[in-house]
Amino acid sequence: MPDPIGQLEQHVMLAIMRKQPAAYGVAIQQELLERTGRKHSVGAIYATLDKLQKNGHVVPRQGEATAERGGRRKMYFNLTAKGQSALQASLNAIESLRRGIRLQGAMR
Repeated sequence: MPDPIGQLEQHVMLAIMRKQPAAYGVAIQQELLERTGRKHSVGAIYATLDKLQKNGHVVPRQGEATAERGGRRKMYFNLTAKGQSALQASLNAIESLRRGIRLQGAMR
């Protein structure tokens, strides 16, 4: 069974998939804001990326140095096969829990 992943990890992994091939910290942050309405700090994004990398779920690759970044390179991220498997297992578990539940009005 793949390593369990949390909600922010799921969201970051899905954002990476959406932003390919330009999935780097700020682009991931913006995608999460647009899609979920939640603004995560760049620090939280990179901490999550670091954890995902340590677990073998994502791999980084360096981009080209750019003048607008003072000659620094962007770090782009891709999901690994292990990461895709962990994400799929996590999303399947949520779907299994959700199946058959009908949300009703707010409880008082």
